[in-house]
Amino acid sequence: MTIGLIGKKIGMTREFFDSGISVPVTVLSVEKGRILDVITKEKRGYDAIKVGFGKIKNSKLTKQMKGVFTKKATEPKKILKEFRVNNISEFKEGHEIGLELFKDQKYVDITAKTIGKGFAGVMKRHNFSGNKASHGVSVTHRSHGSTGQNQDPGKVFKGKKMAGHMGNKVRTIQNLEIIKSDLENNLIFVKGSVPGSKNSLVLIQKNVKNIIRTTTLEKNSKIQTEVLKKTEKKEEKK
Repeated sequence: MTIGLIGKKIGMTREFFDSGISVPVTVLSVEKGRILDVITKEKRGYDAIKVGFGKIKNSKLTKQMKGVFTKKATEPKKILKEFRVNNISEFKEGHEIGLELFKDQKYVDITAKTIGKGFAGVMKRHNFSGNKASHGVSVTHRSHGSTGQNQDPGKVFKGKKMAGHMGNKVRTIQNLEIIKSDLENNLIFVKGSVPGSKNSLVLIQKNVKNIIRTTTLEKNSKIQTEVLKKTEKKEEKK
């Protein structure tokens, strides 16, 4: 797991560029995380850091957690997350990490819990076409049909696509492009949609895959240079 930050999904909007391109973006609010513990190979067999995010009242903590935070001499944190790192010397206990972590980053991977849809049928959950809506089909228009086989094997195999609980699962969307970041207000604007409802927590990490493709910002600058060249040629002709 690469180092990351925990943020809150505020909602979606559009970002307009000078060239006329409009990009749908998701706005994420990211608070700074404090490094509470530096784990070394001598301690546990691997190098990692434990980071605390968010605020929580002291009254809501257990006695054990109160002891942990008083020992570290820091304010209580709502979420504790451990990240494995390659170079442990770069991190020190008590230091804060924020959006500057993604300063030179073009793409990020975002993990969050999807919106729960409750109990759903097979047409909604698995995109089944349903039964025929003709004469002779009685009250089974949206049903999944037969689920088993004959006497042998005489059972429904595990993993069979059927009606059931839909959504409310942890999912990761990879290679989401960073459109811009507002360091003053601790906001990051990411292209496209992100799992989860408004005000839900998301984990933002550096992208695992190496991507070689032109970003929206690069496309915008190309369009602008082309427009400038065309206008210059028109003025020369005049």
